[in-house]
Amino acid sequence: MTGEAPLPPTIPHAAAAAARRWPDAPALIVDDRQWSFAALWQDARAAASAFIASGIAAGDRVALWGPNTREWILAALGAQTMGATIVPLNTRFKGAEAGDILRRSRARLVFAPETFLQTDYRALLAGEDLPDLIGMVHPDTGWDAFVARGRGADDPAVDAAFATLTGETIADIIFTSGTTGAPKGVLTAHGQAVRVFADWADRVDLRTGDRYLIVNPFFHTFGYKAGWAACLARGATIVPQPVFDAAESARLIERHRITFLPGPPTIYQSLLQELAGDRPRDFSSLRVAVTGAAPVAPALVERMRAELGMGNIVNGYGMTECGAIAMTCQGDDAETVAHTAGCPLPGIEVRCVDPEGRDLAPGEAGEFLVRGHAVMQGYLDDPVATAEAIDGDGWLHTGDIGTIDARGYLAITDRKKDMYISGGFNCYPAEIEKLLSGHPAIEMAAIVGIPDERMGEVGKAFVVLRPGASADAAAITAWARANMANYRVPRHIVFAKELPRNAGGKILRTALRDMTREN
Repeated sequence: MTGEAPLPPTIPHAAAAAARRWPDAPALIVDDRQWSFAALWQDARAAASAFIASGIAAGDRVALWGPNTREWILAALGAQTMGATIVPLNTRFKGAEAGDILRRSRARLVFAPETFLQTDYRALLAGEDLPDLIGMVHPDTGWDAFVARGRGADDPAVDAAFATLTGETIADIIFTSGTTGAPKGVLTAHGQAVRVFADWADRVDLRTGDRYLIVNPFFHTFGYKAGWAACLARGATIVPQPVFDAAESARLIERHRITFLPGPPTIYQSLLQELAGDRPRDFSSLRVAVTGAAPVAPALVERMRAELGMGNIVNGYGMTECGAIAMTCQGDDAETVAHTAGCPLPGIEVRCVDPEGRDLAPGEAGEFLVRGHAVMQGYLDDPVATAEAIDGDGWLHTGDIGTIDARGYLAITDRKKDMYISGGFNCYPAEIEKLLSGHPAIEMAAIVGIPDERMGEVGKAFVVLRPGASADAAAITAWARANMANYRVPRHIVFAKELPRNAGGKILRTALRDMTREN
């Protein structure tokens, strides 16, 4: 992207440019079908016409609640092409979680499959009050009918809407969890996303013609902006995988000669297990791995290079509020890839400060502050939280604790205070505790993350029951699975008479972690 052509101002402009530069090259492969960049752009324009015919106007919000599919991409591009803002929703959300975000974003349309993983999405929202919602579209069964509402790819209204898009147009509102227990909607403009992920693509060496297996979910920045949007800008082929399954990933790698595979460390561990299985595997096409979101062992990096043949392995650091922040570089040794998040991307400044805001010497641990073109526009309808996150000098206070070495490489030692990462998903105890408090037998609960070989970390809940109430661990776990996303469900339940607190009444999570280690 850099050095080859001017950066497109928006994600739809990147799709249009790809259609001009590589019209016949494969843009998207799903099963036995493939679409060229020209065909993908035409399909996106037809979707934009359908949005206009459906009464969606520039600035409206369109929610996307589903797995990695062709229709997800087309709905996103179509909405953005005519000036709407997309609101991605986690496929693991239950009705109350999704309903809260749909209300707060004032989404006008929601795209959700009729069924996915035995989940009836319409039923999940049946009891939710959604006054701004004018309809639900099922992309798995109703996509063609939705597109038929419009006047097709050549609709002049699409050209008129597309002409008004600029880099300042809001591309998306992605809700990120927080230590307050309430998700906050992060507003990001198109120009920010295009620029930072152009630099990301340069750092990780995403090339024209690469075959990119996107396992990371589209509702996450990693699967969306560092995923299919980066492919459109780079001229790489998108190969989406709706649900991670190691055997299916292996099949797709072999069949489509995948070269580029980002994801958490568990993906590569699973592929190594596939390689060691009874069935011969050919992973010789793999070239690049981009990992993050969980600790990476140096031994795993070496095995990925030696056994999976991935010559370029990079690790990084990012957050919804700033997209990609830092990445390791091609050729960094296994220790650097495993133990650091690399150095900042171009135009991104990072400071490491003490509690008084003073810069620390190399190697001293403090909070990371980030400033630059990628920092969010702010939190949706929350100027107070925005002012708390971004100070008067433009520094985003990340809440992440770490060090910066003499080379300028970042190492994260603690994530967002109490947050833990389970299977690549950020888990905030306050948010999970709030959901658990809805259980009729629970008086209060406290969550900490504990190490887990497969998931990286999982939640351990310390639960105090209400007077006279009774419940066992299995019943609480079953209830949690029915009422919250599965990555949030605590894997361990401990019953306690009381929770350790400080003099101010705040729960002492350090004491809970100590209790966990003692047990």
